[in-house]
Amino acid sequence: MSNKKAIKRIAISTGGGDAPGLNAVIRAVVLSGLLRGWEVYGIRDGFHGVLLPERYEEGGIIRLTRDRVHGIAHLGGTMLGTSNRNNPMAYPIELPDGTIEEVDRTDEIVRALRLHHVDALISVGGDGSLAISNALSKKGLRIVHVPKTIDNDLDKTDATFGFDTAVGFATESIDRLHSTAASHGRVMVVEVMGRYAGWIALHAGVASSADAILIPEIPYDIRKVAEKIKARDKMGRHYTIVVVAEGAKPAGGSAMVVEHKKGKDERLGGIGEQVAKEINATTEKETRVVVLGHLLRGGSPTSLDRLRALRFGAAAIRALDEGHDGVMVALAYPTVKYVPISEAMGQMKHVPVDSDTIMTARDMGITFADATKE
Repeated sequence: MSNKKAIKRIAISTGGGDAPGLNAVIRAVVLSGLLRGWEVYGIRDGFHGVLLPERYEEGGIIRLTRDRVHGIAHLGGTMLGTSNRNNPMAYPIELPDGTIEEVDRTDEIVRALRLHHVDALISVGGDGSLAISNALSKKGLRIVHVPKTIDNDLDKTDATFGFDTAVGFATESIDRLHSTAASHGRVMVVEVMGRYAGWIALHAGVASSADAILIPEIPYDIRKVAEKIKARDKMGRHYTIVVVAEGAKPAGGSAMVVEHKKGKDERLGGIGEQVAKEINATTEKETRVVVLGHLLRGGSPTSLDRLRALRFGAAAIRALDEGHDGVMVALAYPTVKYVPISEAMGQMKHVPVDSDTIMTARDMGITFADATKE
């Protein structure tokens, strides 16, 4: 879509789970916007700054200056705050009788931004935030979306920032576990994030020389994991490293859901413990579990993620300057492209089971515990 209306003031929001690189996006947006003579504002905590402005002493929408974003590109988290609760399209409101009703508050967001004379919004977030951006765009708000997820599972973009940092930390953690696992002759099960796509588990597992990798795309047979452990024992390798994505599931089974509420993403967890119990029962090997969880979201972004984030932020400003509207910025190496939000939302990028990385792992003797290949 195209919108050539002149811009004087823009706003940026960061929503969903945090990811290393968000501050770099904010810095690039602010510096690139100021270079064009635009005023730049930040919305606090996703859209809470608009919907609950009374919560903030400084106000829910704050002016972002060059000084305010100085030296933040290397910092983890987001200076604006974020939220993956209270979706404005299904916002929970308590009624007088104590019951909860979900209402659509996107009209309030559009109205509030217009009252603040905001000409365009840059929204940074994952698939859930994409759906919100699409709804706001349909209501006439000029918008450009920046994709964000450490899971690297958003379609239409070659990569997302935060992924490289998460893989790097997971790899370092697994590297450390090799020595302690070898010392005690144990099986170490390492659970990493990845609800529906196994990119983190695959890349960290291969990079750290794991022995088994369980990902959502390849339902596993625990007997294959046990066979790998026993084979290593016969070779004199009395320890085994098993990397498990949180969304991994057994053949014929489903992912382990800890919590599922109406209007919210299901929360997964417990697969690492389950796999460890099954390994111990099958092999009688001493087994320990390490759940990296939100540690993968924290910390300073790698140089690669900083660069990706800065490219996304600057490209979002260029998109607005060029008249684009209702689009998502996407990396298409070596350049960027603009994809209609309606085409990007709801599309998940799974690990291709015939990818070169999968084949590399198999050639190196790493098992995915699938019954058909091994």
